[in-house]
Amino acid sequence: MKSVLWQGGWTTRLRIISGLTLFAFAFFHFINIGLGLFHTDYLHGMQDGRHAVTRHSLGSVILYLALFVHLGLALYSISQRRTLRMPFSTALQVILGLLIPLQLISHIVQTRYAHEIYNVNDEMGYIIILMWPNSAIWMQSLLLLVVWVHSCIGLHMWLRLTRWWSRWVPYLIGLAVFVPSFALAGLLTEGRRIWADFADPFLRDQYIEHYNWPTPEAFQVMFSVKDNALMAFWIALGASLAVYAIRKLWRRRHSVRVKYVDGPEVVAEKGMTLLEISQANGIPHTALCGGKGRCTTCRVIIEDGADQLPTPDEVETRSLAAVSAPTGARLACQIRPTAPLVAFRMFRSDGKRGRAHASQGQERKLAVLFLDMRGFTSRTTGQLPYDIVFLLNRFFDAIVPAITADGGVVDKYMGDGLLAVFETPNAKDSARAGLKAAADVSRALEYFNQQLQTEGSPRIRIGMGLHLGDLVLGEIGAAGSSARTIIGDAVNVASRLEGQTKALGAELLVSAELLQAAGYDGDLSGLQSFELRGVTQPVSALPVTRAADLMTDKAA
Repeated sequence: MKSVLWQGGWTTRLRIISGLTLFAFAFFHFINIGLGLFHTDYLHGMQDGRHAVTRHSLGSVILYLALFVHLGLALYSISQRRTLRMPFSTALQVILGLLIPLQLISHIVQTRYAHEIYNVNDEMGYIIILMWPNSAIWMQSLLLLVVWVHSCIGLHMWLRLTRWWSRWVPYLIGLAVFVPSFALAGLLTEGRRIWADFADPFLRDQYIEHYNWPTPEAFQVMFSVKDNALMAFWIALGASLAVYAIRKLWRRRHSVRVKYVDGPEVVAEKGMTLLEISQANGIPHTALCGGKGRCTTCRVIIEDGADQLPTPDEVETRSLAAVSAPTGARLACQIRPTAPLVAFRMFRSDGKRGRAHASQGQERKLAVLFLDMRGFTSRTTGQLPYDIVFLLNRFFDAIVPAITADGGVVDKYMGDGLLAVFETPNAKDSARAGLKAAADVSRALEYFNQQLQTEGSPRIRIGMGLHLGDLVLGEIGAAGSSARTIIGDAVNVASRLEGQTKALGAELLVSAELLQAAGYDGDLSGLQSFELRGVTQPVSALPVTRAADLMTDKAA
C-alpha cells in the first residue's frame, strides 16, 4: 500500500502532501459553512475552533506553504509537459485548478488580509454580508464547487491504484455530493437570516461595529492588493506557458521524424519511445501491458531506419523470440528513435470502436481450480445423450455452488470438468478462497454421492488441481461476440496437477506456491515435486486424499 501511495519523485510527493493539507482545510471549511443550516452559534463555534489552528503561527505557515507549493508545482508541471494533450479527467482537474486563484485571491484578501491589516472581525456573518447583495455570492459558491471537484478528482487519481479504493467509491461518491450540498444549504440559510437582520438600521450599525467594518479607503487598498495578486498569478501562468513553448520549440529542433505505414507522419522529441510518440500524437497503438515490455502487442516492423536503432536488449530479445517475431520486428515501448524511421504497426485499430483496456487483458496473480470427473467415459457408455446431460447438470448443480460461495467463478465447462478462477483483490485472499472452495466441493460431492446411492447409482469421484500463478484475464473472440476468459501458465499447471491425482489416488493436488500464499501452516511433510508436461520447472505440490479434510482454518 505504501509503495503505491507514495511512488513517484519529490514533486509528486510534495503535490500529494500539499494537496491533502488543502483538502483537509477545504473539507472542514465547507462543513463549517453547512452548520449555518442549524444555528449561528454552531457555525461560529466551529469557525473559532478552526481559527485556533489555521490562525496559529505554525498552522498559518503550514497552510499557506501548502497553498503556494501546490500552486507552484501545478505551474511547474505545465511548463514541463511534453504535450498539452491529456485525458479528460486530467484536463478538467488542471482547468479547475487554474480557475481557483481567480476567486480565492479575492476571498483571502477580504478575510485574512483584512483581519491582519485592519483588525476586521472576519466571522462568517461578515463574509456573507460582504457578498450577499451582488454576484459575489454566486462566484464564491462556484469557487466552493470548483475547489471541491478539483480536490475529489485529485484524490481519486491518487488512490485509484489501491486495492480498497474501488470498494469504497460508491459510498464516497455520496459523501462527495453531500459536502458541497450541505455547505451551500448552510450558506443560503445563514445568508437569508443575516441579510434580514442587516436590513434593520439599528442591527446594521451593531453588525458594522461588531465586525469593525473596513472604511472605503481600506476597501480601495484591498482592491488594489487583490488586483496586484491576480496580476502576479497571470504573470506566473504566462511564464509557465512561455517555458512550455520554449521547451517545445527546443525539442522540435532536437526532434526525430517518424512515419507510420498506413498512418500519419509526425515529428517527435528525441528520447521518447516509439510507443510514447504514438500516444503523444493520438495515434492508435495497442499496448496491453502499458509499455512495460511484458507483452508484444505494441510490436512494429521497422521498414526503414532499423540500422539507426540500438540492438534489442535481453528483455526485448526474449519477448520477440517468444512470439517468433519476423526480421525487423521491434517492441515500440523499448526503442527510442534518434533518426528518421518508417514503422508498421502489427496490431492497429480497424476503424471500429476500440475495446477497453480491461477487455484486451488484465494481468493478475490468482488461484485457479481445475476439476474433472473420474471414469466419466466408462460410466456413461451405452447411455442416451439426454441421460448423460442430465447427470452432468446434476453433478455441476451439486458442486458449483460450493465454488461460487467462496468467491470463485467458473471460467469454462469442459465436458465432465470445469475451470474456475478466484478473482479477489489480492493473491493471499485468492489462495485462501481456492483452498476453502476445494474443501467445500469435496463435502458437496459427498452429499451428492449419498443421494446417488439411495437411487442405486454408483458414486462419483473427482480429481482437482489447485494452483496460484500469473494470469491474463480478457475477452477472447471477435469484437461484439467475445467471452471473458483466463489465459496463462497457471491454467496449464492446475490442469497438469489435476491429471496427476488419478495416479496418486488423491482427490486434490495443491501447489506449494498457493499454500504459502494462503499462509497454510498444516502438515506439509507430504509435499512432492512433479515434472509436469509443458511446464519448464518442477512444481512442488501436496497430495490430499480427501479435500474435505484439508484444514483451511490453518490458513492464517
